[in-house]
Amino acid sequence: MYAIVDIETTGGNAGTGSITEIAILISDGKTIMHRYTTLVNPMQPIPIFIEKLTGITDRMVSKAPVFGQVAKDVYELLQDKVFVAHNVNFDFSFIAHQLSQHGFKLNSRKLCTVRLSRKIFEGHQSYSLGNLCRSLDISIEDRHRAMGDAEATTVLFHKLLEHDRQNNIETMLKKGSGDSYLPMHLSSNDLERMPNTPGVYYFHDHKGKIIYVGKAKRLKKRVTSHFTNNDVSKKKQDLIRMVSKISFRECGNELMMGVFESIEIKRLWPAFNRSQKKFENRFGICSYEDMKGVIRLGIVKKKKHLQPHTSFPMQVDGQRLLNKLAREHKLCPKMCFLQKEQVACVGKEEAFCEGICEHTEDIASYNTKVKMAIREMIHHSPTIAVFGEGRESTELTCIMIGRNDFLALGYVPKEAQKLKKDKLVKLLEPAVSNEFIRSLVINQAALHPAMSVHFKEKLN
Repeated sequence: MYAIVDIETTGGNAGTGSITEIAILISDGKTIMHRYTTLVNPMQPIPIFIEKLTGITDRMVSKAPVFGQVAKDVYELLQDKVFVAHNVNFDFSFIAHQLSQHGFKLNSRKLCTVRLSRKIFEGHQSYSLGNLCRSLDISIEDRHRAMGDAEATTVLFHKLLEHDRQNNIETMLKKGSGDSYLPMHLSSNDLERMPNTPGVYYFHDHKGKIIYVGKAKRLKKRVTSHFTNNDVSKKKQDLIRMVSKISFRECGNELMMGVFESIEIKRLWPAFNRSQKKFENRFGICSYEDMKGVIRLGIVKKKKHLQPHTSFPMQVDGQRLLNKLAREHKLCPKMCFLQKEQVACVGKEEAFCEGICEHTEDIASYNTKVKMAIREMIHHSPTIAVFGEGRESTELTCIMIGRNDFLALGYVPKEAQKLKKDKLVKLLEPAVSNEFIRSLVINQAALHPAMSVHFKEKLN
């Protein structure tokens, strides 16, 4: 038996909206056996544009039962039936959510007359209920009212049953069929061709624009979970409603997929990604020679063409490092811009500055100490190459990070672990790094030292 359902609501999201009217028609596939309809008090105002679309007003529903009063009847009508609707996930999400609020768990199998119509009645320009019914000569009375739309959907469904030469309905009802839970505009082929390997996946809207990027150890399983869980939050429901295409990229292992996901989020700035979408105010320690020939160190905000000796996410981190270097290498705080020129030198007071600020220290000797400090900074920012399992047995992944946000990654032959830095870099593709990626790679290198190589840096 089938339960053909239509609802009217206060909005497009089951988590924040509420039902204003519900209609259920019970059918054996040929004949309507039972009709049920009722207005429902949504316990919230009906937006004016919804009122103009449906004709249902706050006054009309003011004395109608709240959903809790009809929940038992609705559950008993739907339980053990195949839940049928035009864009079934919309109606099902509202009703299942409302029923769950009153202690009823709906586990019905689902059929979407939009997806079925695309398979059985191919070639139509539009599969909206109104346009489809006009094309198939199905009359609709009381358009945008629950019973009127449910009656038309029932006639459409009976026609689909009659013309289903390829057993599409039987296939859709099989356990695990993507057609029972996928968004209305998404082809099940997109999901079926996905492997269960590590990678990055993309959700596209109807124009092809990427609206979400995610990563997964098992691509197909993770993507499926987006559409099968019961999350009714506005963000999740909006995302599902907009997805029209899925693409993916296999990555070989978890580190590569984490790095590549971060690169893609920063590059594409997808509308539905929140994490990692922060502009990074990065800082660095640079050096220059002043008019007197003294090499001076200082903290600067990073710019596109700036080449600092080392970098860090916050200015205070740079101040901490520069203070440490000044004391260890006997550098002047004034020459490092750690204090103003007009005040007494803290380094002199604490006996680590040897007088460059008072012209009592030889400039060449002081510059030698600065160069030693720079060497130490470079030592703390080595070039690291981390290798991992590839997409196939003959290759490895390689991610290389270094000074000045250097990042390169790609897939290399297994023997590439023995290559020198310059030759290895030629096998990789450059990319834009960030603090999240650097942290991932450094942690992986620490956990798996046998699969990482540290290259010594030379002082320019």
